[in-house]
Amino acid sequence: MAAPTAASADLAPPPGRSRWVALGVIATGMLMIILDGSIVTVAMPAIQDDLGFTPAGLSWVVNAYLIAFGSLLLLAGRLGDLLGRKRVFLTGTAVFTAASVLAAAATSPAVLITARFLQGIGSAMAAAVSLGILVTLFTEPRERAKAIAVFSFTGAAGASIGQVLGGVLTDALNWHWIFFINLPIGLAALALAVPVLPADRGLGLSAGADVIGALLVTAGLMLGIYTVVKVEEHGWSSYRTLGLGALAIALLIAFAARQATAHTPLMPLRIFRSRKVAGANLVQILMVAALFSFQILVALYLQQVLGYGAARTGLAMLPAAAVIGAVSLGVSTRLNVRFGERRVLLAGLILLIGMLGLLTRIPVHAHYVTHLLPVMLLAAGFGLALPALTALGMSGAREDDAGIASGVFNTTQQIGMAMGVAVLSTLAASRTEALLDGGAPRPQALTSGYHLAFTVGAALLTAAFAIAFLMLRRTDDRTRGLVVR
Repeated sequence: MAAPTAASADLAPPPGRSRWVALGVIATGMLMIILDGSIVTVAMPAIQDDLGFTPAGLSWVVNAYLIAFGSLLLLAGRLGDLLGRKRVFLTGTAVFTAASVLAAAATSPAVLITARFLQGIGSAMAAAVSLGILVTLFTEPRERAKAIAVFSFTGAAGASIGQVLGGVLTDALNWHWIFFINLPIGLAALALAVPVLPADRGLGLSAGADVIGALLVTAGLMLGIYTVVKVEEHGWSSYRTLGLGALAIALLIAFAARQATAHTPLMPLRIFRSRKVAGANLVQILMVAALFSFQILVALYLQQVLGYGAARTGLAMLPAAAVIGAVSLGVSTRLNVRFGERRVLLAGLILLIGMLGLLTRIPVHAHYVTHLLPVMLLAAGFGLALPALTALGMSGAREDDAGIASGVFNTTQQIGMAMGVAVLSTLAASRTEALLDGGAPRPQALTSGYHLAFTVGAALLTAAFAIAFLMLRRTDDRTRGLVVR
Protein backbone atom coordinates (compact mmCIF):
# COMPACT_ATOMS: atom_id res chain seq x y z
CA MET A 1 0.00 0.00 0.00
CA ALA A 2 1.25 3.46 -0.79
CA ALA A 3 2.50 5.44 2.14
CA PRO A 4 0.08 8.04 3.54
CA THR A 5 0.34 11.38 1.84
CA ALA A 6 -0.33 14.88 3.06
CA ALA A 7 -3.72 14.66 1.44
CA SER A 8 -4.66 11.42 3.17
CA ALA A 9 -3.11 11.96 6.57
CA ASP A 10 -6.09 13.98 7.78
CA LEU A 11 -8.57 11.62 6.12
CA ALA A 12 -9.45 9.20 8.89
CA PRO A 13 -11.93 6.61 7.62
CA PRO A 14 -14.95 6.42 9.92
CA PRO A 15 -14.98 3.30 12.07
CA GLY A 16 -17.02 0.14 11.60
CA ARG A 17 -20.63 0.68 10.71
CA SER A 18 -20.13 4.33 9.76
CA ARG A 19 -18.04 3.29 6.77
CA TRP A 20 -20.91 1.20 5.43
CA VAL A 21 -23.32 4.08 6.00
CA ALA A 22 -20.90 6.26 4.02
CA LEU A 23 -20.92 3.64 1.26
CA GLY A 24 -24.71 3.77 1.29
CA VAL A 25 -24.56 7.54 0.81
CA ILE A 26 -22.15 7.24 -2.12
CA ALA A 27 -24.22 4.44 -3.69
CA THR A 28 -27.42 6.46 -3.25
CA GLY A 29 -25.87 9.46 -4.96
CA MET A 30 -24.67 7.29 -7.84
CA LEU A 31 -28.02 5.51 -8.10
CA MET A 32 -29.75 8.88 -8.43
CA ILE A 33 -27.36 9.85 -11.23
CA ILE A 34 -27.68 6.52 -13.07
CA LEU A 35 -31.45 6.51 -12.70
CA ASP A 36 -31.62 9.99 -14.17
CA GLY A 37 -29.72 8.87 -17.23
CA SER A 38 -32.21 6.09 -18.07
CA ILE A 39 -35.45 7.31 -16.51
CA VAL A 40 -35.68 10.03 -19.15
CA THR A 41 -35.65 7.64 -22.11
CA VAL A 42 -39.15 6.23 -21.60
CA ALA A 43 -40.62 9.68 -20.89
CA MET A 44 -39.33 11.32 -24.08
CA PRO A 45 -42.59 11.07 -26.07
CA ALA A 46 -44.54 12.66 -23.20
CA ILE A 47 -41.96 15.45 -22.86
CA GLN A 48 -42.11 16.13 -26.60
CA ASP A 49 -45.91 16.36 -26.62
CA ASP A 50 -46.09 18.59 -23.54
CA LEU A 51 -43.30 21.09 -24.30
CA GLY A 52 -43.51 21.09 -28.09
CA PHE A 53 -40.01 19.81 -28.86
CA THR A 54 -39.08 19.25 -32.48
CA PRO A 55 -37.69 15.74 -33.20
CA ALA A 56 -34.16 17.17 -33.52
CA GLY A 57 -34.55 19.34 -30.43
CA LEU A 58 -35.79 16.43 -28.31
CA SER A 59 -32.43 14.68 -28.59
CA TRP A 60 -30.89 17.52 -26.60
CA VAL A 61 -32.77 16.43 -23.50
CA VAL A 62 -30.23 13.57 -23.48
CA ASN A 63 -27.34 15.26 -25.29
CA ALA A 64 -27.11 18.31 -22.99
CA TYR A 65 -26.69 16.02 -19.98
CA LEU A 66 -24.26 13.68 -21.72
CA ILE A 67 -21.99 16.47 -22.98
CA ALA A 68 -21.70 18.20 -19.60
CA PHE A 69 -21.29 14.95 -17.68
CA GLY A 70 -18.75 13.29 -19.96
CA SER A 71 -16.58 16.35 -20.55
CA LEU A 72 -16.20 17.46 -16.92
CA LEU A 73 -15.40 14.15 -15.19
CA LEU A 74 -11.62 14.44 -15.45
CA LEU A 75 -11.60 18.02 -14.21
CA ALA A 76 -13.99 17.19 -11.38
CA GLY A 77 -11.90 14.19 -10.36
CA ARG A 78 -8.74 16.27 -10.08
CA LEU A 79 -10.59 19.01 -8.21
CA GLY A 80 -11.58 16.32 -5.70
CA ASP A 81 -7.91 15.54 -5.11
CA LEU A 82 -7.04 19.23 -4.79
CA LEU A 83 -10.02 20.68 -2.90
CA GLY A 84 -11.20 17.61 -1.01
CA ARG A 85 -13.36 14.80 -2.34
CA LYS A 86 -16.08 15.24 0.27
CA ARG A 87 -16.46 18.92 -0.62
CA VAL A 88 -16.73 18.18 -4.35
CA PHE A 89 -19.21 15.33 -3.74
CA LEU A 90 -21.47 17.53 -1.60
CA THR A 91 -21.33 20.40 -4.10
CA GLY A 92 -22.08 18.13 -7.04
CA THR A 93 -25.01 16.46 -5.27
CA ALA A 94 -26.45 19.86 -4.32
CA VAL A 95 -26.13 21.17 -7.90
CA PHE A 96 -27.72 18.03 -9.31
CA THR A 97 -30.63 18.18 -6.87
CA ALA A 98 -31.33 21.87 -7.54
CA ALA A 99 -31.10 21.32 -11.30
CA SER A 100 -33.58 18.43 -11.01
CA VAL A 101 -36.13 20.77 -9.45
CA LEU A 102 -35.57 23.22 -12.30
CA ALA A 103 -36.07 20.42 -14.84
CA ALA A 104 -39.26 19.27 -13.13
CA ALA A 105 -40.67 22.82 -13.25
CA ALA A 106 -39.64 23.44 -16.88
CA THR A 107 -42.34 24.92 -19.11
CA SER A 108 -40.24 25.35 -22.27
CA PRO A 109 -37.60 23.37 -24.17
CA ALA A 110 -34.90 25.96 -23.39
CA VAL A 111 -35.42 25.69 -19.62
CA LEU A 112 -35.40 21.89 -19.67
CA ILE A 113 -32.22 21.70 -21.78
CA THR A 114 -30.49 24.22 -19.49
CA ALA A 115 -31.54 22.20 -16.44
CA ARG A 116 -30.25 19.00 -18.01
CA PHE A 117 -26.87 20.64 -18.69
CA LEU A 118 -26.68 21.72 -15.03
CA GLN A 119 -27.64 18.20 -13.96
CA GLY A 120 -24.70 16.94 -16.01
CA ILE A 121 -22.33 19.32 -14.20
CA GLY A 122 -23.56 18.17 -10.79
CA SER A 123 -23.42 14.52 -11.82
CA ALA A 124 -19.83 14.88 -13.03
CA MET A 125 -18.73 16.40 -9.71
CA ALA A 126 -20.39 13.71 -7.58
CA ALA A 127 -19.56 10.73 -9.79
CA ALA A 128 -15.93 11.70 -10.42
CA VAL A 129 -14.94 11.44 -6.75
CA SER A 130 -17.21 8.61 -5.60
CA LEU A 131 -14.77 5.80 -6.31
CA GLY A 132 -11.95 7.89 -4.85
CA ILE A 133 -13.85 8.16 -1.56
CA LEU A 134 -14.69 4.46 -1.64
CA VAL A 135 -11.12 3.21 -2.02
CA THR A 136 -9.94 5.39 0.89
CA LEU A 137 -12.77 4.11 3.10
CA PHE A 138 -12.12 0.41 2.42
CA THR A 139 -8.48 -0.65 2.35
CA GLU A 140 -8.79 -4.34 3.33
CA PRO A 141 -9.08 -6.42 0.11
CA ARG A 142 -12.21 -8.41 0.99
CA GLU A 143 -14.08 -5.38 2.33
CA ARG A 144 -13.05 -3.29 -0.66
CA ALA A 145 -14.27 -6.01 -3.05
CA LYS A 146 -17.62 -6.07 -1.25
CA ALA A 147 -17.90 -2.27 -1.32
CA ILE A 148 -17.06 -2.14 -5.03
CA ALA A 149 -19.71 -4.81 -5.68
CA VAL A 150 -22.33 -2.62 -3.98
CA PHE A 151 -21.16 0.42 -5.90
CA SER A 152 -21.13 -1.46 -9.21
CA PHE A 153 -24.66 -2.74 -8.62
CA THR A 154 -25.96 0.82 -8.55
CA GLY A 155 -24.51 1.36 -12.02
CA ALA A 156 -25.35 -2.02 -13.52
CA ALA A 157 -28.91 -2.33 -12.27
CA GLY A 158 -29.74 1.36 -11.97
CA ALA A 159 -30.35 1.76 -15.69
CA SER A 160 -32.96 -1.01 -15.75
CA ILE A 161 -34.60 0.25 -12.57
CA GLY A 162 -34.73 3.71 -14.12
CA GLN A 163 -36.65 2.42 -17.12
CA VAL A 164 -39.20 0.71 -14.85
CA LEU A 165 -39.57 3.76 -12.63
CA GLY A 166 -39.72 6.16 -15.57
CA GLY A 167 -42.50 4.18 -17.20
CA VAL A 168 -44.53 3.91 -13.98
CA LEU A 169 -44.17 7.58 -13.03
CA THR A 170 -44.93 8.81 -16.55
CA ASP A 171 -48.01 6.62 -16.94
CA ALA A 172 -49.35 7.04 -13.38
CA LEU A 173 -48.56 10.74 -12.87
CA ASN A 174 -46.68 12.77 -15.51
CA TRP A 175 -43.14 13.27 -16.80
CA HIS A 176 -42.40 16.06 -14.30
CA TRP A 177 -42.16 13.46 -11.53
CA ILE A 178 -39.18 11.71 -13.10
CA PHE A 179 -37.22 14.80 -12.02
CA PHE A 180 -39.12 15.71 -8.83
CA ILE A 181 -38.24 12.30 -7.38
CA ASN A 182 -34.60 13.41 -7.17
CA LEU A 183 -35.43 16.10 -4.59
CA PRO A 184 -36.09 13.86 -1.54
CA ILE A 185 -33.31 11.46 -2.57
CA GLY A 186 -30.80 14.28 -3.01
CA LEU A 187 -31.71 15.98 0.27
CA ALA A 188 -31.44 12.69 2.16
CA ALA A 189 -28.04 11.97 0.59
CA LEU A 190 -26.77 15.44 1.55
CA ALA A 191 -28.09 15.17 5.12
CA LEU A 192 -26.31 11.84 5.66
CA ALA A 193 -23.15 12.72 3.74
CA VAL A 194 -22.19 15.65 5.95
CA PRO A 195 -21.63 13.60 9.14
CA VAL A 196 -20.53 10.24 7.68
CA LEU A 197 -18.19 11.00 4.77
CA PRO A 198 -14.59 11.42 5.89
CA ALA A 199 -13.35 15.01 5.76
CA ASP A 200 -10.28 15.65 3.65
CA ARG A 201 -8.53 18.95 2.99
CA GLY A 202 -7.10 17.90 -0.36
CA LEU A 203 -3.69 18.78 -1.72
CA GLY A 204 -4.57 22.40 -2.40
CA LEU A 205 -4.83 24.12 -5.77
CA SER A 206 -1.10 24.84 -5.82
CA ALA A 207 -0.42 21.10 -6.01
CA GLY A 208 -2.09 20.61 -9.37
CA ALA A 209 -4.01 23.58 -10.69
CA ASP A 210 -3.18 22.99 -14.35
CA VAL A 211 -5.52 25.58 -15.87
CA ILE A 212 -4.27 25.10 -19.43
CA GLY A 213 -4.65 21.33 -19.17
CA ALA A 214 -8.15 21.74 -17.73
CA LEU A 215 -9.21 23.96 -20.63
CA LEU A 216 -7.72 21.59 -23.23
CA VAL A 217 -9.30 18.40 -21.90
CA THR A 218 -12.69 19.95 -21.14
CA ALA A 219 -12.88 21.56 -24.58
CA GLY A 220 -11.63 18.41 -26.31
CA LEU A 221 -14.05 16.07 -24.54
CA MET A 222 -17.00 18.44 -24.91
CA LEU A 223 -16.36 18.92 -28.62
CA GLY A 224 -15.71 15.21 -29.14
CA ILE A 225 -18.89 14.09 -27.40
CA TYR A 226 -20.89 16.77 -29.23
CA THR A 227 -19.50 15.51 -32.55
CA VAL A 228 -20.34 11.91 -31.72
CA VAL A 229 -23.92 12.57 -30.64
CA LYS A 230 -24.55 14.55 -33.85
CA VAL A 231 -23.21 11.80 -36.15
CA GLU A 232 -26.66 10.35 -36.74
CA GLU A 233 -27.84 13.74 -38.03
CA HIS A 234 -24.84 14.66 -40.20
CA GLY A 235 -23.22 11.30 -41.05
CA TRP A 236 -19.70 9.98 -40.45
CA SER A 237 -18.22 11.32 -43.68
CA SER A 238 -19.62 14.86 -43.55
CA TYR A 239 -17.22 17.80 -43.45
CA ARG A 240 -18.80 18.86 -40.15
CA THR A 241 -18.17 15.51 -38.46
CA LEU A 242 -14.65 15.10 -39.82
CA GLY A 243 -13.65 18.70 -39.08
CA LEU A 244 -15.01 18.82 -35.52
CA GLY A 245 -13.68 15.32 -34.83
CA ALA A 246 -10.20 16.29 -35.99
CA LEU A 247 -10.27 19.40 -33.82
CA ALA A 248 -11.38 17.40 -30.78
CA ILE A 249 -8.57 14.86 -31.33
CA ALA A 250 -6.04 17.68 -31.71
CA LEU A 251 -7.16 19.22 -28.41
CA LEU A 252 -6.88 15.88 -26.61
CA ILE A 253 -3.43 15.23 -28.09
CA ALA A 254 -2.37 18.68 -26.92
CA PHE A 255 -3.74 17.81 -23.47
CA ALA A 256 -1.74 14.57 -23.36
CA ALA A 257 1.42 16.42 -24.39
CA ARG A 258 0.75 19.02 -21.72
CA GLN A 259 0.36 16.33 -19.05
CA ALA A 260 3.71 14.82 -20.00
CA THR A 261 5.54 18.11 -19.46
CA ALA A 262 3.51 20.11 -16.91
CA HIS A 263 5.00 20.52 -13.43
CA THR A 264 1.58 20.02 -11.83
CA PRO A 265 -0.44 17.98 -14.37
CA LEU A 266 -4.21 17.72 -14.17
CA MET A 267 -4.00 14.01 -15.00
CA PRO A 268 -0.66 12.47 -13.96
CA LEU A 269 0.21 9.99 -16.71
CA ARG A 270 1.80 7.73 -14.11
CA ILE A 271 -1.62 6.22 -13.36
CA PHE A 272 -1.49 4.48 -16.77
CA ARG A 273 1.78 2.70 -15.98
CA SER A 274 -0.31 -0.04 -14.40
CA ARG A 275 -1.39 -2.61 -17.00
CA LYS A 276 -4.49 -3.22 -14.92
CA VAL A 277 -5.58 0.42 -14.98
CA ALA A 278 -4.88 0.95 -18.70
CA GLY A 279 -6.41 -2.37 -19.72
CA ALA A 280 -9.50 -1.98 -17.53
CA ASN A 281 -10.30 1.44 -18.95
CA LEU A 282 -9.89 0.20 -22.53
CA VAL A 283 -12.08 -2.83 -21.84
CA GLN A 284 -14.70 -0.58 -20.28
CA ILE A 285 -14.98 1.62 -23.39
CA LEU A 286 -15.73 -1.42 -25.56
CA MET A 287 -18.01 -3.10 -23.03
CA VAL A 288 -20.17 -0.04 -22.34
CA ALA A 289 -20.40 0.75 -26.07
CA ALA A 290 -21.62 -2.79 -26.74
CA LEU A 291 -24.10 -2.85 -23.89
CA PHE A 292 -25.75 0.34 -25.09
CA SER A 293 -27.38 -1.99 -27.62
CA PHE A 294 -28.92 -3.93 -24.75
CA GLN A 295 -30.03 -1.05 -22.55
CA ILE A 296 -31.53 1.17 -25.25
CA LEU A 297 -32.11 -0.87 -28.39
CA VAL A 298 -33.87 -3.72 -26.59
CA ALA A 299 -36.25 -1.16 -25.09
CA LEU A 300 -36.88 0.28 -28.56
CA TYR A 301 -37.45 -3.23 -29.95
CA LEU A 302 -40.01 -3.94 -27.23
CA GLN A 303 -41.91 -0.72 -27.95
CA GLN A 304 -41.54 -0.28 -31.70
CA VAL A 305 -41.69 -3.92 -32.82
CA LEU A 306 -43.63 -5.76 -30.12
CA GLY A 307 -45.83 -2.79 -29.21
CA TYR A 308 -45.09 -2.65 -25.47
CA GLY A 309 -45.98 0.50 -23.52
CA ALA A 310 -43.56 2.43 -21.29
CA ALA A 311 -44.42 0.65 -18.04
CA ARG A 312 -44.55 -2.81 -19.65
CA THR A 313 -41.16 -2.22 -21.25
CA GLY A 314 -39.64 -1.38 -17.89
CA LEU A 315 -41.18 -4.43 -16.26
CA ALA A 316 -39.99 -6.65 -19.11
CA MET A 317 -36.41 -5.57 -18.40
CA LEU A 318 -36.74 -5.94 -14.62
CA PRO A 319 -35.34 -9.52 -14.56
CA ALA A 320 -32.08 -8.15 -15.94
CA ALA A 321 -31.83 -5.73 -13.02
CA ALA A 322 -32.69 -8.54 -10.60
CA VAL A 323 -30.01 -10.96 -11.81
CA ILE A 324 -27.40 -8.19 -12.04
CA GLY A 325 -28.16 -7.24 -8.45
CA ALA A 326 -28.12 -10.84 -7.23
CA VAL A 327 -24.76 -11.53 -8.85
CA SER A 328 -23.17 -8.17 -7.97
CA LEU A 329 -24.18 -8.27 -4.33
CA GLY A 330 -24.37 -12.02 -3.78
CA VAL A 331 -21.41 -13.76 -5.38
CA SER A 332 -19.09 -11.35 -7.19
CA THR A 333 -17.11 -10.44 -4.07
CA ARG A 334 -16.37 -14.07 -3.18
CA LEU A 335 -15.49 -14.90 -6.77
CA ASN A 336 -13.14 -11.92 -7.11
CA VAL A 337 -11.32 -12.79 -3.90
CA ARG A 338 -11.07 -16.50 -4.72
CA PHE A 339 -10.32 -16.46 -8.44
CA GLY A 340 -9.07 -12.93 -9.12
CA GLU A 341 -10.74 -10.04 -10.93
CA ARG A 342 -9.31 -11.00 -14.34
CA ARG A 343 -10.91 -14.45 -14.41
CA VAL A 344 -14.24 -13.16 -13.15
CA LEU A 345 -14.17 -10.38 -15.75
CA LEU A 346 -13.54 -12.90 -18.54
CA ALA A 347 -16.41 -15.10 -17.34
CA GLY A 348 -18.75 -12.11 -17.26
CA LEU A 349 -17.77 -11.09 -20.78
CA ILE A 350 -18.50 -14.60 -22.07
CA LEU A 351 -22.04 -14.41 -20.66
CA LEU A 352 -22.55 -10.97 -22.21
CA ILE A 353 -21.32 -12.16 -25.61
CA GLY A 354 -23.87 -14.97 -25.37
CA MET A 355 -26.58 -12.45 -24.46
CA LEU A 356 -25.99 -10.30 -27.55
CA GLY A 357 -25.56 -13.45 -29.63
CA LEU A 358 -29.13 -14.46 -28.76
CA LEU A 359 -30.35 -10.97 -29.66
CA THR A 360 -28.87 -11.24 -33.15
CA ARG A 361 -31.51 -13.92 -33.83
CA ILE A 362 -34.49 -12.31 -32.11
CA PRO A 363 -37.60 -12.67 -34.36
CA VAL A 364 -40.20 -10.09 -35.30
CA HIS A 365 -42.92 -11.95 -33.40
CA ALA A 366 -40.99 -12.86 -30.26
CA HIS A 367 -42.41 -14.57 -27.20
CA TYR A 368 -41.11 -13.09 -23.97
CA VAL A 369 -40.48 -16.32 -22.07
CA THR A 370 -38.76 -18.21 -24.86
CA HIS A 371 -36.94 -15.41 -26.67
CA LEU A 372 -36.38 -12.53 -24.24
CA LEU A 373 -36.23 -13.99 -20.73
CA PRO A 374 -33.00 -15.96 -21.47
CA VAL A 375 -31.46 -12.70 -22.71
CA MET A 376 -32.40 -10.95 -19.47
CA LEU A 377 -30.90 -13.78 -17.38
CA LEU A 378 -27.60 -13.69 -19.26
CA ALA A 379 -27.33 -10.02 -18.23
CA ALA A 380 -25.94 -11.54 -15.02
CA GLY A 381 -22.61 -11.27 -16.83
CA PHE A 382 -22.69 -7.54 -16.18
CA GLY A 383 -22.94 -8.27 -12.46
CA LEU A 384 -19.71 -10.26 -12.75
CA ALA A 385 -17.82 -8.02 -15.14
CA LEU A 386 -18.43 -4.55 -13.73
CA PRO A 387 -17.27 -5.08 -10.12
CA ALA A 388 -14.13 -6.86 -11.37
CA LEU A 389 -13.48 -4.14 -13.92
CA THR A 390 -14.01 -1.39 -11.35
CA ALA A 391 -11.53 -3.00 -8.97
CA LEU A 392 -8.97 -3.29 -11.76
CA GLY A 393 -9.59 0.28 -12.91
CA MET A 394 -8.89 1.70 -9.44
CA SER A 395 -6.11 -0.67 -8.41
CA GLY A 396 -3.19 1.41 -9.66
CA ALA A 397 -4.11 4.72 -8.07
CA ARG A 398 -2.08 6.23 -5.26
CA GLU A 399 -4.22 7.74 -2.51
CA ASP A 400 -3.52 11.28 -3.69
CA ASP A 401 -4.53 10.27 -7.23
CA ALA A 402 -7.72 8.41 -6.26
CA GLY A 403 -9.95 11.26 -7.40
CA ILE A 404 -8.43 11.53 -10.86
CA ALA A 405 -8.37 7.73 -11.27
CA SER A 406 -12.07 7.72 -10.41
CA GLY A 407 -12.61 10.53 -12.91
CA VAL A 408 -10.72 8.65 -15.63
CA PHE A 409 -12.73 5.47 -15.04
CA ASN A 410 -16.02 7.36 -15.21
CA THR A 411 -14.84 9.28 -18.28
CA THR A 412 -14.05 6.11 -20.23
CA GLN A 413 -17.53 4.89 -19.30
CA GLN A 414 -19.05 8.00 -20.86
CA ILE A 415 -16.82 7.72 -23.94
CA GLY A 416 -18.03 4.15 -24.39
CA MET A 417 -21.63 5.25 -24.01
CA ALA A 418 -21.22 8.03 -26.57
CA MET A 419 -19.52 5.62 -28.97
CA GLY A 420 -22.35 3.13 -28.54
CA VAL A 421 -24.96 5.82 -29.17
CA ALA A 422 -23.21 7.02 -32.32
CA VAL A 423 -22.12 3.74 -33.87
CA LEU A 424 -24.86 1.27 -32.98
CA SER A 425 -27.86 3.57 -33.33
CA THR A 426 -26.55 4.89 -36.66
CA LEU A 427 -25.98 1.38 -38.02
CA ALA A 428 -29.43 0.26 -36.92
CA ALA A 429 -31.11 3.34 -38.41
CA SER A 430 -29.21 3.03 -41.70
CA ARG A 431 -30.13 -0.66 -42.15
CA THR A 432 -33.76 0.07 -41.27
CA GLU A 433 -34.01 2.99 -43.72
CA ALA A 434 -32.46 0.96 -46.53
CA LEU A 435 -34.96 -1.88 -46.04
CA LEU A 436 -37.90 0.51 -45.77
CA ASP A 437 -36.84 2.15 -49.03
CA GLY A 438 -36.82 -1.32 -50.58
CA GLY A 439 -40.41 -1.93 -49.51
CA ALA A 440 -39.87 -4.10 -46.42
CA PRO A 441 -42.55 -3.95 -43.70
CA ARG A 442 -41.61 -1.64 -40.84
CA PRO A 443 -41.39 -4.34 -38.09
CA GLN A 444 -39.06 -6.47 -40.23
CA ALA A 445 -36.93 -3.45 -41.19
CA LEU A 446 -36.59 -2.34 -37.56
CA THR A 447 -35.73 -5.85 -36.38
CA SER A 448 -33.07 -6.25 -39.07
CA GLY A 449 -31.53 -2.92 -38.02
CA TYR A 450 -31.40 -4.05 -34.42
CA HIS A 451 -29.85 -7.38 -35.49
CA LEU A 452 -26.97 -5.49 -37.11
CA ALA A 453 -26.42 -3.38 -33.98
CA PHE A 454 -26.46 -6.47 -31.75
CA THR A 455 -23.95 -8.21 -34.04
CA VAL A 456 -21.55 -5.27 -33.87
CA GLY A 457 -22.08 -5.11 -30.09
CA ALA A 458 -21.11 -8.79 -29.79
CA ALA A 459 -17.98 -8.08 -31.84
CA LEU A 460 -17.05 -5.21 -29.48
CA LEU A 461 -17.46 -7.52 -26.49
CA THR A 462 -15.27 -10.12 -28.19
CA ALA A 463 -12.59 -7.47 -28.67
CA ALA A 464 -12.95 -6.51 -24.99
CA PHE A 465 -12.47 -10.17 -24.03
CA ALA A 466 -9.28 -10.38 -26.13
CA ILE A 467 -7.86 -7.20 -24.58
CA ALA A 468 -8.67 -8.40 -21.05
CA PHE A 469 -7.08 -11.77 -21.76
CA LEU A 470 -3.90 -10.31 -23.23
CA MET A 471 -3.34 -7.03 -21.33
CA LEU A 472 -4.41 -8.23 -17.91
CA ARG A 473 -2.74 -11.64 -18.01
CA ARG A 474 0.14 -10.47 -15.80
CA THR A 475 -2.16 -9.27 -13.08
CA ASP A 476 -0.71 -10.31 -9.75
CA ASP A 477 -3.63 -11.61 -7.72
CA ARG A 478 -1.63 -11.17 -4.52
CA THR A 479 -2.09 -7.41 -4.93
CA ARG A 480 -5.86 -7.49 -5.37
CA GLY A 481 -7.39 -4.49 -3.66
CA LEU A 482 -3.99 -2.94 -3.02
CA VAL A 483 -2.32 0.03 -4.63
CA VAL A 484 0.14 -1.00 -7.31
CA ARG A 485 3.31 0.96 -7.77
